[in-house]
Order: sequence, then C-alpha cells, then structure tokens
Amino acid sequence: MNITNVNISNSSSKKPGIEGYSVAISDNFLTTSAKMTGVNSDQDKVCKENILVVDDQPESLRLLTNMLNAQGYEVSSAINGAMALKFVQTIVPDLLLLDITMPQMDGYELCQTIKANPKTSHIPVIFISALDNIFDKVKAFNVGGVDYITKPFQVEEVLVRIENQLRNIRLQKQLKISEAREREKSQKLSEALQSIQDAQSQFQTEKMSSLGRLVAGVAHEINNPINFIYGNLYYITQYTQDLLHLVELYQKALPNTTNLIDKEIDSIDLDFLRSDFPKLLNSMRVGAERISEIVKSLQNFTQLDHAKLKVVDLHEGIDSALIILGHRLQARPNHPAIEVIKEYGDLPSVECYQGQISQVFMNILSNAIDALDEGISKGKPSQFDPTIRIRTTLLDEKRVTISIADNGSGITEVVQQLMFDPFFTTKQVGEGTGLGLSISYQIIVEQHGGKLRYLSTPEQGAEFVIELPIKQF
Repeated sequence: MNITNVNISNSSSKKPGIEGYSVAISDNFLTTSAKMTGVNSDQDKVCKENILVVDDQPESLRLLTNMLNAQGYEVSSAINGAMALKFVQTIVPDLLLLDITMPQMDGYELCQTIKANPKTSHIPVIFISALDNIFDKVKAFNVGGVDYITKPFQVEEVLVRIENQLRNIRLQKQLKISEAREREKSQKLSEALQSIQDAQSQFQTEKMSSLGRLVAGVAHEINNPINFIYGNLYYITQYTQDLLHLVELYQKALPNTTNLIDKEIDSIDLDFLRSDFPKLLNSMRVGAERISEIVKSLQNFTQLDHAKLKVVDLHEGIDSALIILGHRLQARPNHPAIEVIKEYGDLPSVECYQGQISQVFMNILSNAIDALDEGISKGKPSQFDPTIRIRTTLLDEKRVTISIADNGSGITEVVQQLMFDPFFTTKQVGEGTGLGLSISYQIIVEQHGGKLRYLSTPEQGAEFVIELPIKQF
C-alpha cells in the first residue's frame, strides 16, 4: 500500500506551498482513497456517519473534506469555533475533527465548550494539529479529546483512526439498542408476571366472595331456626318450672300415693329430674346463644356489599374473627389453649369496607395462631404460654391503629423480605395460598389509604400493626 504523507501544518511559513502541494498530490490522493475503500467495505452499503471538520485553513479544510467524502462519510465544515458551535447546536455530528490554532476561539476552548454541554458532550473529538509538543497533546486529552493526529498526516492513518472511533460509536449504539431490547423484554415479562399474579389474586378474591355468599346464605338459613329455638327456650323454662311446681303441690296434697305412682316416681327418678332438667335447659340456652353468636359473626364477616363504605365498630370485627377461629384457640391433647388478651382503646367508628377489613383481621389472626402452633410443635419450653395480644389505639383525630402480636417463633429475615409478595408461603403445599398477607396489604394500603407494618424478633414473636384513617376521602 502506498503511503500518502500530506504535509499540511498551521505554520505560516508553509502556507505558500500548500496550493501547489495539494494539486501535486491530487492524483496520488485519489489512488490512495480508492485503496482505502476496502477498509470500510461493510459500511459502504449503508449511510455513513456525519463528520464535522473545523479548521481555519481553507486548503486543509478542503483536503480533509474531499478525503472523507471519498470514503462515503457525510462531511460538514466550519472555519472557526463560533461557526462550529452554531452547527453542533443544530445538527449533532457523530465525530469532530478539530484544529487547535484558530483565531478568537482555539480548539481547546471549543472542545471544552462542547464537552460542557450535555447534548454534545458525547461527541468524540479528534485533534489534528501541527503542534507536536507533548504538553499540547496532553492538554488536548485533558479537555476531552479522544485522539491526536499531528500534521503533516498520512491519509491512511487518519482514515483508520476515524474509523476506529466511529466503530466504537456503532458498538455503543448497538449495545444501547440491545440493552433497550432486553429492558423491553424484561418489562414485558414483568408485566406478564404481574398480570398472572393479578389474575390469580382476582381469582382468589372471587373465590372468597363466592364462599362468602355461600356462607352468608347458610348463616341466614341457620339463623331462622336458631332464633326460633332460642326464643322458645324462655317459654319452655317457664313451663317446666310451672309443671314441677304443680307436681310438688300434688305431692303435698296427696301424701299417700298408689303403688303405680310410686313405681313411676322411682322409674323416672323424680328428684334427679327436678334438679337436672333446669340445668339441661340452661345448657341448651347457652348452646343456642353460642350458635347465634357464630351466625352473627359469619354474617358480619361475609358482608356482601364490599363496594359500599360503612361506618364500622372495629372491635366487633375483631371479636367476630375470634369467634370464627375459636375452635383453634381451645385446648387440645398435647396443645394448650391459646390465651387472647384484649386491650381495647376508646375507638370511634371507622369508615371502611367492612368485609375487606374483616378478611384482614382473619388473615393476621390466623397467621398468629399458625405461628403459635408451630412453636408448640417444635417443643417450646414447658412454661410457654401461647398468647395473642390485641391492642387498639386512637392515634389522633384522623387515625386509629390495631396491633395483633403473638409470642410464637417470629419471622426470619429471609421471610421478612418476601412475605408481602403474592404466592409466597412458608406452609406446606396445599396448606396455604400465599395470598393472605399480600391481599391484606392491598386492602389496607391501596383500598383504604392506611399502613400495614410489622415488628419481629426471631423466637420472640411478631407484631402486625394496622393503621387506618377514620374517614375515607
């Protein structure tokens, strides 16, 4: 390959010979350009980059422009720094070839100005200058230059250095495009996952709603006969007392009975019947009251008007959840009873979606019982008294808090990071959906504008604190 040494400098002593030299090398330059075409053969098929050449010497400017045009680049030119600044503010070039020695604004100052502007700071700057002092080159790199070519230059060297910088730009653009595509894919996957989770959550909500309607219907059907039984127990008790009193009067009036009556008295054990029958009726009354309370709790819990805000007594909602979970609080073989300590404050009624808040209470209380069951199954110390402590507080005129704490196994740091994520659960397959706390968080935070936070120390228990506004706006 022929090497073309273009002898151009900023020195005034060399300017008279430039025009003659340019004519002399024109044929050789065209030959060299033709040979250099193969350097970027892959890029010849597409539109090449835009290069801005800044040089106050017309001959040098013309030579660089023709050289780059021959390679297929889009070339713009400027004869001073002011013109160059106006150009880059209108059309941002892909590369800047910059002379140093220019009137008014030299190349260093121009480069600093371009690099100080966020819109143009990314433009790579190659200095082309007759200044060959090491300090000049160092200063060029310090102000933001990426390369430095000394005049007189070799055409092949200039083209290769330009192409190296432009290749870096292309690679950076391809990398950004690739990163953008990957981000887009990741975003789409994230959106698809969120859509699946929302669908699953909606399905769970609909399932709970359907179950609520079923339970509400059953509770309604049970409520009528229970009310009938409970209402009639009063009269049965009165009738029984009247009949037993009548029997007693007969015994006093007729002390001498017949053998048949004596046999019947012995057969029915009349004395035992007198003492036990009132107790039996009282037990029936207590049982009927218990069933009535459970039915009422189910009706409160399965409110069908989820879309309506109601003014609700939160203490009733908590008590309803405790009644429904009462069987899990009772003592069983190898399982002590779970004590529930209520520390209810003086709360005003709160405006909320009653069914949703009841579901939150049920979820958190159920999780507390699960934690205590786990602690018992792991064989906590014999003096361990499983306890759930419920505390309600009026924070200020606008907010109330409900604290539900247990002295179970606590929550590990790993679980704490994930427990509000949909479908995350520490339970065995089939024992939990992993949606309880996630749905509770959505209900409290998103539906009611409240807060749901927790405090936990491993092996010492956990506390969930619900903060609700008294009024919904």
